[in-house]
Amino acid sequence: MSLRNIAIIAHVDHGKTTLVDELLKQSGVYRENERVAERALDSGDIEKERGITILAKATSVTWGDTRINIVDTPGHADFGGEVERILNMVDGAVLLVDAAEGPMPQTKFVVGKALKVGLRPIVAVNKIDRPDARADEVVNEVFDLFAALDADEDQLDFPILYGSGRDGWMAPEPDRPDEASLAPLFDLVLDHVPAPAVADGPFRMIGTILEADPFLGRIITGRIHSGTVRPNQTVKVMDRDGKTLETGRVSKILAFRGLERQPIEEGAAGDIVAIAGLSKGTVADTFCDPQVDEPLAAQPIDPPTVTMSFIVNDSPLAGTEGDKVTSRVIRDRLMKEAEGNVALKIEDSDQKDAFHVSGRGELQLAVLIETMRREGFELAVSRPRVVMQKDEDGTLLEPIEEVVIDVDEEHSGAVVQKMSERKGEMAELKPSGGDRVRLVFHAPTRGLIGYQSELLTDTRGTAIMNRLFHGYAPYKGPIAGRTNGVLIANEPGEAVAYALFNLEDRGPMVIDPGAKVYQGMIIGIHSRDNDLEVNVLKGKKLTNVRAAGKDDAVKLTPPVRMTLERALSWIQDDELVEVTPKSIRLRKLHLDPHERKRFEKARASA
Repeated sequence: MSLRNIAIIAHVDHGKTTLVDELLKQSGVYRENERVAERALDSGDIEKERGITILAKATSVTWGDTRINIVDTPGHADFGGEVERILNMVDGAVLLVDAAEGPMPQTKFVVGKALKVGLRPIVAVNKIDRPDARADEVVNEVFDLFAALDADEDQLDFPILYGSGRDGWMAPEPDRPDEASLAPLFDLVLDHVPAPAVADGPFRMIGTILEADPFLGRIITGRIHSGTVRPNQTVKVMDRDGKTLETGRVSKILAFRGLERQPIEEGAAGDIVAIAGLSKGTVADTFCDPQVDEPLAAQPIDPPTVTMSFIVNDSPLAGTEGDKVTSRVIRDRLMKEAEGNVALKIEDSDQKDAFHVSGRGELQLAVLIETMRREGFELAVSRPRVVMQKDEDGTLLEPIEEVVIDVDEEHSGAVVQKMSERKGEMAELKPSGGDRVRLVFHAPTRGLIGYQSELLTDTRGTAIMNRLFHGYAPYKGPIAGRTNGVLIANEPGEAVAYALFNLEDRGPMVIDPGAKVYQGMIIGIHSRDNDLEVNVLKGKKLTNVRAAGKDDAVKLTPPVRMTLERALSWIQDDELVEVTPKSIRLRKLHLDPHERKRFEKARASA
């Protein structure tokens, strides 16, 4: 049976996982009466809830006498480390582009990586049935993008299909054919994508995806570069520098057959397989025959741009809602995460019981925190900080992002003003159809922290923002941060509705009545720029005098709901987010008011 290896790449929410669903259905992977979940490859709870792909997944379908290994890749820039590795184990890519939105920042990112490793993508214009579809313009934009990314002549001569992944059809023309199916896409993959190139020599494979299985232990997925591998075969693991990490036996070889992984007796060169039995090999390591001396070249990963401190929770409520609270278990969990996610970097901090975790963006770190809290962890996390660099002359450099904002024309002025306040420089302004404009800025990463919620408020929820790491540039100078102070609880207990009602003039609350509070915990947003300590436990004084209407229940304004991402971007440097399996609380770094004053004096004099 002949073989093809392809990746499906696209910007977030352009329909990759939905298209894979239809490819699986139409290739006969499912029984006729089998109940199939929507977006079958989005396996994690967070992936299903958010509707985004976080981890790359492999599957395979059979079309005629050819087996096609398909890898579904993440669309969000924060998970770009996954995409870079995946493209090294495939021979072709299907680039999915939304028929209305056209190429977006993440499209540029994944196409650049695909062209760099020599792939010749197939362009599929998806969601052609949208009322605002503009297929011809989008194809021209894709061509311009390829040209801007220095594509060669073969890559510029890309084949084009039009269709709807959700409705399960693709065709050479934008009009829906009478016999609508994905057969044209399958046929084009067989004709356009070359069979995997096989090198001579003994068994060699680069680890691409790492996961843990409760029964088989560590499982590494990758494409076999040369040779064959069988169960019980002795295999050596080398890192990128050629240092031998371990030598062990392969306990099981698994191949992808539809949505299932099935044990096989032999993995041959060119195929994508998962092997189990080795305890130290990780992503980007070379798994090979013991006689091999040179590791395979692994693609370098873009450096992390954002870092946060993960701190052991030391609040008075620590340990009441989670069962994993010590620095040892938090450190072990972070190290385990870093093994499989090469875009993450974990470092021990100078202060006791704290770790610096660096990644591609706030979303990547927020997903890690959300995953940990669901596993029963309790911890406190700091505001995200950008990772600065210095050039040879000692000039301080900071990460710059390309920001694309699609917004109604009436709100464009507010967006331009806010972005300029955050040191963003406009690079492009063009209409994007339907009284909307597309604004492109180059802005420092630190200026964008916390801007998403502000943008939605300014544009009444109509703006769509996409970000992509652009490069490092000289430090742009100070950026004004949050303008409001906070309301801080001055003693422990349970918040009383009467007290919260009387504090509403001071600003909106972030807690409900009855919530447990402690000294130093943030309970509201002050209407002025200074912090204010308040008493939220003060009940109503009881007397024997009654008057009509005097004892009606107080009517509270609903509190501001702080999601994890919003809380992380909203807090200041002297504040923390306390994360537990049941709660997200905001607090001051120093809970004692005297310590806070000492800290503020020391910072002012520094």
